[in-house]
Amino acid sequence: MLRLKAGLRTVGAIVLTLVVLALLGTGVTLMVAGAMAAMVATFAIKEKEVRGQAITLALGLPVALAAMSLAALLHTLVIAGDVFFVLLIFGAVYSRRFGDRGTALGLIGFQVYFVSLFVHATVPTLPELYLTLGIALACSAVVRFAVVPQTPQRTLGRLREAFRARLAQLLATQMELLDAGPEELDKVLDDLRRHTARLHEAALMIQGLLEEGTQSAAAAGLVQRRVADAEIAAERLGMLILNARSAERADTLTMHLPHAPVPATATRTPAEDAATVTLRRDLNSLLLLVARRASDDRGTALAHVRNRLLGYRDEDNLPRASPVVQDVFRGVGESARAVLGLRLALDGPQDESDDTPATTRSREEFDAEDLAIVAAEEAEEEEDRTGLQRPTTRAACQVAVGSTLAIIGGEFLSTQRWYWAVLTCWVVFLNTASTGEILVKGYRRLVGTVLGVVAGVALAGLVGDHPWPAFALVLLCIFGMYFTAPLSYALMSFFVTAMLGLLYTLLNTYSLSVLVLRIEETALGAACGIIAAVLVLPVHTDRRTDEQLGTVLVHLRDVVSAAVEQLSGGPAVDLLGKARDLDTALDDLRASTQPLTHPITPLRVRRRTARYLVALLETAAYHARSLAATAELVPYSKTIAADPRLERAGRRIGQNIDLIVARVLEESTEGEVESGVSIAAMLDAAGSEALRSGTVTFRVLRHLQRLDEGVVGIARPLGVPVASPKGSSKAG
Repeated sequence: MLRLKAGLRTVGAIVLTLVVLALLGTGVTLMVAGAMAAMVATFAIKEKEVRGQAITLALGLPVALAAMSLAALLHTLVIAGDVFFVLLIFGAVYSRRFGDRGTALGLIGFQVYFVSLFVHATVPTLPELYLTLGIALACSAVVRFAVVPQTPQRTLGRLREAFRARLAQLLATQMELLDAGPEELDKVLDDLRRHTARLHEAALMIQGLLEEGTQSAAAAGLVQRRVADAEIAAERLGMLILNARSAERADTLTMHLPHAPVPATATRTPAEDAATVTLRRDLNSLLLLVARRASDDRGTALAHVRNRLLGYRDEDNLPRASPVVQDVFRGVGESARAVLGLRLALDGPQDESDDTPATTRSREEFDAEDLAIVAAEEAEEEEDRTGLQRPTTRAACQVAVGSTLAIIGGEFLSTQRWYWAVLTCWVVFLNTASTGEILVKGYRRLVGTVLGVVAGVALAGLVGDHPWPAFALVLLCIFGMYFTAPLSYALMSFFVTAMLGLLYTLLNTYSLSVLVLRIEETALGAACGIIAAVLVLPVHTDRRTDEQLGTVLVHLRDVVSAAVEQLSGGPAVDLLGKARDLDTALDDLRASTQPLTHPITPLRVRRRTARYLVALLETAAYHARSLAATAELVPYSKTIAADPRLERAGRRIGQNIDLIVARVLEESTEGEVESGVSIAAMLDAAGSEALRSGTVTFRVLRHLQRLDEGVVGIARPLGVPVASPKGSSKAG
């Protein structure tokens, strides 16, 4: 829906601009300029608040007029025009350091200057071009604020409904997993992985919009807490069901690695088992709780269902079954509690007349958590690097050098179309941070351009000399460009190039040689960008991924250490905020490893290693989130008590992570990653209380054991020495 609205907003701004210009009797060249300006003014602005969008759009008009004026004045001064173009490119990239507004104004300045080159702006045509730009930006404002409005509150509301739907999809897939036969198991597991990933994506999108989409920091913290609880509970429930299907405990790595093997001992849960029948009924009930809103409730039947499921948290009416199956029922109870919290956060207070003691206890826990949420403003961290080491400064220098090379080389290919090489050099630097990322982006743009040329030839022949069908196809290409941009850069490049073939048809400058030249200029621009990235203040992919890996590990240590400290009786801290930082850092790591995991990379061993490390880190992040969610309950729950024995286990994991971080960042360090004695054995040695399945300590133990094993697994491919085992590593 977000991509759809972005595409409709851009197409709507262009259509309105074309209609107004057509009513004024404007020529085709100015209509093309107006359409491109409306497109730029729409996609460049990324600010979330409506007021900020309006201010940026208002500032964009003088920036656009200045860029158009300078382009017209320098039209006949080739060398001066090229020098200014390079300076403009440097400034546009450097302006990214000033946030969304600086990025938007830089994009508007660059793209309008590019439009002026495309339509050959001159001084005599400036008055008409000024009017065209004014109309384009005004139409963009009308569509943005009136026709297809988007506010953070409205977007957050849609995301909340999307989260409900994703949660329901995941629970439905978990029900399929319960009954899936051997021939269906692979497909169900693929669906389970996909729906788990999509639920996590929806949760991250919600968290990214909370501050702008809610009335206060307290409300944002409340929704964030409830969404995280529901996500973790649902993911945990899936793993418990998978455990129940197997004689061995399933590794959460299967949730992240495509085509990961299922344990050979996995068998279908017997259909005639009474516990299985009850579990199937309870999963249906849980799905009903998720799917129905509070406003749709009728009578007390749903309340009775909710009360029954919540009773499993207190061991009430647990069916007679094996320990792993009883764990699934406990997971259903935890999921029911998370759904209750989600309904309270999203739908407001509900009828409490039919509450059982278990339900009342859950509500009291929520009330205690709500009172503990204190509004606080997050201090914005300053960048540690300065001067040429600042990312924006480095990128500006690189793109300026690359653009200079592209101008020189482009002039040799064509004195009329050289700016296509510059545009390619510019775009391959957007949202990239390493040489490898630039290489992959350049490759994708070239592939999309080649395919787009073929489509452009076909579409140009189809429309012939008819301008309005050409404009209609241009609009379809623009919609496709914005709808597919977050999914595939190659697809976006395909639609851009196909659109250009139609624009050249409208301007009566179309020929097959022009589109072939487009391929040549694209290849040249990509090559110039790669050369500049390699020679000018390079950021090698290894260095970039090492930095991101170190950041992820530091956040992982922070989450685990803080969670274990709180589980051991320490003070309450914002654990879900730390978990959110871990998820964000992990997303950045995935992006930075794309050059290593891309199919074109010849380094097969590094590709396997990168995928293995990312999968282990995703598994570790899941267990860290689960620890954080459990630890959040300790200060407020009447049934969950702290266990001081956990402190020692958390200390070992934290020290192991510190050793790995030091090795990744090439800091001088000595020591070995400690392994061998299991977390369960450490806890048994620290106290005499037996570890019983279903207790909070037992649940925490499983997460800590997996984290401990995952950290050791991360250490080995990174060359960090691991101490020889001195005891059993089997989890309790």
